[in-house]
Amino acid sequence: MRLTVNGRIHDVDAAAETALLYVLRNDLELNGPKYGCGLGECGACTVLIDGLAARSCVIPISGCVGRDILTLEGLGSRDQPDPVQQAFITEQAAQCGYCLNGMIMTTAALLRRSPHPSKAEVLEALRYNLCRCGAHVEIMRAALRAAGHIAEVGIDG
Repeated sequence: MRLTVNGRIHDVDAAAETALLYVLRNDLELNGPKYGCGLGECGACTVLIDGLAARSCVIPISGCVGRDILTLEGLGSRDQPDPVQQAFITEQAAQCGYCLNGMIMTTAALLRRSPHPSKAEVLEALRYNLCRCGAHVEIMRAALRAAGHIAEVGIDG
């Protein structure tokens, strides 16, 4: 199957029902999306598919052919982080970091569809991403910082 991940085309030799998460991590060696619950409940495996946040642990690769998949690695780089990534760095919005992929990717998806979200919209978008460390206050500040930064420089995503 042919998948477009982070702007690159990959020919993947896996069964059609294989979860996207396994292909991303095992075949393409992308470690941003994490295996959390395996049920699409925690958000650790979140990627963007055609700009929308999606749980890669429950999406078969057959449903991803012809679609644009973006992982944390494709969002920005160490030298040029995406504004969302930079906001999370600035706010030190992580403890263990396991949920971070989902929090960042969900925030990025939100800001692409709504560049100036209210605090309530940010809370609603992130409510299904689980963090067991209790870094929610910092994560919320980072998401709001990203929204302000994006509005500030006029980037609509």
